[in-house]
Amino acid sequence: MKLNFSIIIPVYNRPQEINELLQSLTKQTFHKSFEVVVVEDGSNLKADEIVKNYSEKLNIKYFFKENSGAGASRNYGMQKASGSYFIIFDSDCIIPPNYLVEVEKALSKNYTDAFGGADAAHKSFTTIQKAINYSMTSFFTTGGIRGSKKAVDKFQPRSFNLGISKKAFEKTAGFSKMKIGEDIDLTFRLWEHNFETQFIENAFVFHKRRSTFKQFFKQTFAFGNGRPLLNRKYPETAKLTYWFPSIFILGFIFSMLLLLFNIKTFAFFYGVYFMLLFIDSLLKNKNFNVAVFSIITTLIQFTGYGMGFLKGKLLTD
Repeated sequence: MKLNFSIIIPVYNRPQEINELLQSLTKQTFHKSFEVVVVEDGSNLKADEIVKNYSEKLNIKYFFKENSGAGASRNYGMQKASGSYFIIFDSDCIIPPNYLVEVEKALSKNYTDAFGGADAAHKSFTTIQKAINYSMTSFFTTGGIRGSKKAVDKFQPRSFNLGISKKAFEKTAGFSKMKIGEDIDLTFRLWEHNFETQFIENAFVFHKRRSTFKQFFKQTFAFGNGRPLLNRKYPETAKLTYWFPSIFILGFIFSMLLLLFNIKTFAFFYGVYFMLLFIDSLLKNKNFNVAVFSIITTLIQFTGYGMGFLKGKLLTD
């Protein structure tokens, strides 16, 4: 099967970040032609001049539209694209040189109408960004589902690094109007239409995510807040594990209160867990500061997601 790739990039007020992304696309070792579609989602800080700089380096198209959110912008880009297989990136990603080669290799060997890949921390990322990446991909925090093929059963691609065939897009109509969890919602509808998904281990991207603790908290809160809505819409996908961050953070607060009464057992177990996080992050990142920050970002992650999940649960029940 001949694969004609169209890369879809929605962008909102992030001209500098998309410059880094486009620069990384010029370094692809993929020798076949591919298309790049940039969709400006009503930005005040436009990226049109930056995109123009790549008109001779990439087969690139630029569209400006009124603000309607990332999901609608991705759909708009896929409607304007000419390829047979769409690859969607967030504008804060940097793409490794062999990305498209790895995707074509994987799809040629085992074709599926949708795929997703992992995210990793680039050497240029800040200490906080590296710590956030660890918290979002570690086996000790998320079970490693975002960063390891071994941890993946039936993979749910995420929109920062997602591929979908034109056929599947037309059948599902792409992303829904959901503001949070729209990528997971798309995956469930793909499965309902009997489209297969897969995790391509070597098709990873360097994803900047958020650059401050406050931004990361808001992001994880939104993730947690959206999950009960997905559980209600697709009850067969609900899992007890979605309660874990809420239980974890409530247990942590409880263990701290017990210390006031000199009861240390629960706090001890949390201490062991945080020590494991520190050691694992230190071994993976080889940076003491990143390892320390990994404990902080994990607490933020569980607090944000846990609080968001409980709020969403109260609103949907």
